[in-house]
Amino acid sequence: MFGLTFEKILLIGIIAVFLLGPDKLPHYAAQLARLVRQLRDMANGAKERMRDEMGPEFDDLDWKKLDPRQYDPRRIIREALADEDPFKETSATISRAEPNPDGAYLKRKRAREAALAALEPAPFDSEAT
Repeated sequence: MFGLTFEKILLIGIIAVFLLGPDKLPHYAAQLARLVRQLRDMANGAKERMRDEMGPEFDDLDWKKLDPRQYDPRRIIREALADEDPFKETSATISRAEPNPDGAYLKRKRAREAALAALEPAPFDSEAT
């Protein structure tokens, strides 16, 4: 936790003994223990409150998936660039050089143009800023 090893904690304790002195050290250690206990109770209380508000969905959540440490911007961009365009049509593409025997492309184009022509312009409000 926080990269603290036993040696580092021991060194912090020795420095605290020299700085605070043996008479004040028990008082500050008790205050630290109370603070840690209060923080743990607050975290457990928040967890219980979320469990009460979300109901059974709380247990179904994959918390590892929501961990912000897993998000690597380079990986996200790499995956986004590797994916194919989701809006690209999966059917055969029509080339301008090849004639379209059934005229389906022209029919779709004319239908889109007619739909756009039928749309009314948006209302204009002269008092809007």
